[in-house]
Amino acid sequence: MSSLSEDLAIGIDIGATKIRVGIGDRKGNIYRKKVVFTPKEGDCYTISNLLIEIIDELINGVSEKIRGIGIGSIGPLNLQEGAIIGTANINIKRIELVKPLEEKYRLPVVLFNDCVAAVWGEKHFGQGRNVNNLVYITLSTGIGGGVIVNGHLLLGKDGNAHEIGHIVIDYEGRLICGCGGPGHWEAYCSGSNLPKYARLLIEEGKVKCETSASKELFNRIIDGTADTKMIFQKAHQGDKLALQIVEHVGRLNAIGFANVVTVYDPELIIVGGAIAINNPELVLKPIRKHLGRYTLNREPRIVLTQLGDDVGIYGALAAIFYTPPEYWEIAKSPANTR
Repeated sequence: MSSLSEDLAIGIDIGATKIRVGIGDRKGNIYRKKVVFTPKEGDCYTISNLLIEIIDELINGVSEKIRGIGIGSIGPLNLQEGAIIGTANINIKRIELVKPLEEKYRLPVVLFNDCVAAVWGEKHFGQGRNVNNLVYITLSTGIGGGVIVNGHLLLGKDGNAHEIGHIVIDYEGRLICGCGGPGHWEAYCSGSNLPKYARLLIEEGKVKCETSASKELFNRIIDGTADTKMIFQKAHQGDKLALQIVEHVGRLNAIGFANVVTVYDPELIIVGGAIAINNPELVLKPIRKHLGRYTLNREPRIVLTQLGDDVGIYGALAAIFYTPPEYWEIAKSPANTR
């Protein structure tokens, strides 16, 4: 790596479950990488201190080649202050990101929402090349999106124009999202909440335990010890209860996708996140099956990301090498004081 003449950047992907940090170039080559679990508790500098430890390890011998640090992070974000504010999946009210890294490394630090970074990474390094209307959707611990319309990266007044996981898909609000909002998509279909939706389906009689083979899953869902991974594993094994649940989840996902298609009219939707990457057929098939029922717009192509778990790192690298000028206008705006 020391023989490389290209400029390098640090790409950071902060998720609710894991943090990924890599060093790469403007062609999308990732040379070094480290993955750790995301701290769930601490103070406002716990995560930035962890990032500094990882960066110090990764840049050994190549620090002079580093031209910037890109961050794709779960939100909501305060872009002006460079911090995460009140995220639903980490028990830290405010998480400082930009300022500690700028002070430590004296480099430009660009902060994107993680899915905004991902769609930007897909645009420059993935299947989004030559696509002007593109959406990236992650189905993981949470649900999020990044949107490009007519070649423009959508940001919004606070940089949160893409928070599709908080679209309301149930006006009765039977389940409450981690953010406190009733009836949000994320409250039903995200990795952290899907088992709660499975329990609701059982309680409402919309799915039934028809065989003795499903009894274990049934009991685990009722007593709260089943997780999303278990439900999908059982579905892969042909468990009838799990397959019923996955079909209901798929229909709600189709409603969420339809809302995205109706609002943004993309030609391509790229899907990532652990749930989708690990269960592509179980996740994508019902979305494709039901999508047309819920939107009048022409259906886009829906594909699984080819960048895998590193899509956030690719996006963070793209944030450094290909940041659109309008991003800085948004980031510096006094409106970004959330």
